[in-house]
Amino acid sequence: MALAARMTPVRATGITRSRRVNVVARATPEQRVGLVAATGALAAALVCSPAAMADLNRFEYNAATEFGAGTALQYGEADIDGKDFSNQDLRRSNFTAASAKKANFAHSNLQGAYFIKAVVFRANFEGANLSDTLMDRAVINEANLRQANLQRAILTRSDLGGADIYGADFTNALLDKLQQQALCRYADGVNESTGVATRKSLGCGSARRFRASTPSNPDGPQPTEDEKDAFRASLPKYFE
Repeated sequence: MALAARMTPVRATGITRSRRVNVVARATPEQRVGLVAATGALAAALVCSPAAMADLNRFEYNAATEFGAGTALQYGEADIDGKDFSNQDLRRSNFTAASAKKANFAHSNLQGAYFIKAVVFRANFEGANLSDTLMDRAVINEANLRQANLQRAILTRSDLGGADIYGADFTNALLDKLQQQALCRYADGVNESTGVATRKSLGCGSARRFRASTPSNPDGPQPTEDEKDAFRASLPKYFE
């Protein structure tokens, strides 16, 4: 660092004065860079303490995806028939092409999990969170989906034949039209967590019509003309 001394002139008077010296410090460009770096390091040490860094890392980990980090367990193509996965955090876990016949996933959080081409025949998903799952081309026959949350789940080309869907919520789930129609034939109940009726979430038609329907008469029995006349006669008359 260069020092430049500047002398203050003293006028000749009858009074004795002391001389004052002003010292001006001028840093070189290299020294300026060093000062900036040192200042930045000090600020980082003060702000990013171990505790602060731990909190930041925890926040970034939990915000890794829109579903949270979850456990992201890997069971792709695994044989997990009959295994108990109940009451667990299984968000973003991978069960692609796994054999999970009669496995128990009751009341587990499976949001964003992968069940592509999985075989979950007679598996128990009662009360499970299956929202945002990829379950396309899966075998879900006779599975227990009672009170399960299947919002936004992808179920295309999957077989849900015989599945128990009482109280299941399929809001915005993607199903094949024929599969949706098959489920609507016996869909019933209201999801206790979301408050959405199963039939409404599937986009089913009249519950009365479907209860009365048969394979040979999908529209159910139609009212006769006499029944229509009797109904009209029962209406209140406001303008007589």
